[in-house]
Amino acid sequence: MDAQRAQEISSSQNMKAVTYNGQQVYIEHVDQDNEMATIHPMDDPNQKMSVSVRNLSEQ
Repeated sequence: MDAQRAQEISSSQNMKAVTYNGQQVYIEHVDQDNEMATIHPMDDPNQKMSVSVRNLSEQ
């Protein structure tokens, strides 16, 4: 995924299916300059991590 698409998903009011390493995640924030996203697993909002948007997949 590219940073622009990750930002669009993050800003959308409609939930999109996004995965990271096969796990469904929620995109909290996107740093477009560094192409990084703050995400958390759908089932654990407290487990935040920063990952490259290139490692995110839209389902």
